[in-house]
Amino acid sequence: MTLRIAEIFGPTIQGEGALIGEPTVFIRAGGCDYRCSWCDSLHAVDSRYRHDWTVMTPEAIWQEVRRLSGGRPLTISISGGNPAIQDFAPVIAMGKAEGYRFACETQGSIARPWFSALDTLVLSPKPPSSGENVDWVGFGRCLTAAETCPNVVMKIVIFDDEDYLWAKAVAEKFPDLPLYLQPGNPEVDPDRPIDLQACADRLLWLIEKVTGDDWFAPRVLPQLHVLVWGNKRGV
Repeated sequence: MTLRIAEIFGPTIQGEGALIGEPTVFIRAGGCDYRCSWCDSLHAVDSRYRHDWTVMTPEAIWQEVRRLSGGRPLTISISGGNPAIQDFAPVIAMGKAEGYRFACETQGSIARPWFSALDTLVLSPKPPSSGENVDWVGFGRCLTAAETCPNVVMKIVIFDDEDYLWAKAVAEKFPDLPLYLQPGNPEVDPDRPIDLQACADRLLWLIEKVTGDDWFAPRVLPQLHVLVWGNKRGV
């Protein structure tokens, strides 16, 4: 079997969500069933970039991960695109045999049996600003597939008031899922510099929304990679 890979890179620091700050090697899968309006990884999403993707066997993928990590077990993050389109079970099995930990982030549209082998599954349903509609039945299937995963969390990106109210409603649907909120980054062009003050303002806005509503369930986090590396592709 083979997998479509947009890039493999690291070790670097996880920039967002439940594992923010953790040293990580990233496997970014090519291909996605969504086309979010503010997608910051189109090079791993849109089929027009498919000629830049590499078709790799699980063994070749794992060889590259081991090379990058120096054979030292750490966290491997499988992202995309939507990595659930493809079967990463063999890669996870190879890594687990050598003591590596695995995280995966997906929008929750496609359930995979290999979710149960992960150490962390981040389900990131897309809010109204994305232009996508969440299939909550599919989302539920993802939760079922991840029943034996020890750490299943939800992460929602917030761009505006509508997204915020939507996130509150979603949190009520899944009160047992730890929730992470982060302000969205509207500037996705990797060649344009990041306005750090605007990033700080969006983060402060979200913090004030949450605390002003006495909504203390979610953790509000920045996009660390945006603050440090800007829109640099691959981080």
